[in-house]
Amino acid sequence: MTEHTVRRTDPEKYPRDAATLRALTERVDPATSVVVLRWSRDPRCVAYARLELRKALADWGLSVLEDSAVLILSELLNNAGLHAKVTPEQVIETRYFRSSGALRIEVHDGSSARPQPRTPDSEASDGRGLLLVDALADEWGVAERCGPGKVVWASLSVPVVRPVERDCS
Repeated sequence: MTEHTVRRTDPEKYPRDAATLRALTERVDPATSVVVLRWSRDPRCVAYARLELRKALADWGLSVLEDSAVLILSELLNNAGLHAKVTPEQVIETRYFRSSGALRIEVHDGSSARPQPRTPDSEASDGRGLLLVDALADEWGVAERCGPGKVVWASLSVPVVRPVERDCS
């Protein structure tokens, strides 16, 4: 069974060497198929979060979802980093859940402001993140959470591959 971890991940405070990771790792019940990670607002954390999601997807046999899942995570985590209230007690948290043939990505933050998709100006370099999430996810949404803030989530399922029908005439 795969070991799943909870880590407090801030590249300024916690270097990514193996000894540090072992010190930061706490066991989570492997039967739950969930990975929970905590992040600072540092933009470098997005790359670390993508790496951890890729590892989880590979462990769970869901690598087919990697491209879409990583892009969705990037958009949600970037939004949280830009807009969330983050203090040492209120970090950004990601949760990755596996269920049979599906994945749920959650980003928890301390801001109660709910994200809204918008139509970006054609000249703007931002404003397209939630449109991408909407296009790639099977569904997504925003919910309240215990404590201050919100959770923004997205779900993906493994595409069904149907056998090609042959004309046998």
